[in-house]
Amino acid sequence: MIRSILIHPDPRLKKVCDPVTGISPELGKLAEDMLETMYDAPGIGLAAPQIGVTKRLIVMDCIKTDEGAPRPMVLFNPEITWSSEDLSTYDEGCLSIPDQYAEVDRPSQVRVRWTGLDGQSHEDQFAGIWATCVQHEIDHLNGKLFIDYLGPLKRQMITRKMEKLKRELARQG
Repeated sequence: MIRSILIHPDPRLKKVCDPVTGISPELGKLAEDMLETMYDAPGIGLAAPQIGVTKRLIVMDCIKTDEGAPRPMVLFNPEITWSSEDLSTYDEGCLSIPDQYAEVDRPSQVRVRWTGLDGQSHEDQFAGIWATCVQHEIDHLNGKLFIDYLGPLKRQMITRKMEKLKRELARQG
């Protein structure tokens, strides 16, 4: 089921999410809905708070459809255990901040530990767009958006555009 994606500014996007304590069929369904919503948007990552659920859950798939088979990933309670010192700069966007992009510097490689749908602990190292995506989505779980890395003027400008978009969407109703 495709869920509605919250648009910034929304106070739920600024909340620190609660840890997931056990993997249940309901959480499996939530992850499935999140992947469906992400692919439909279309995006390469989605965090639970973006659909109004304050749980530490992210989904991602950085394989573009023409590059090969999809590689959907579901990460409960993801945490970065190591970050490289070298940085990468990507022009980041966000499904909660539609049509707005800005360059953000992040570690070019990260090691992440998480719980999978199987209830087991997993750990992997990510590089390139995967590293950027996983860091961006984990930020969501901590109430942080990519625009929080920007200067105050650029951030205010984007926020004003999103407020205007939300007013227009509300009028269309």
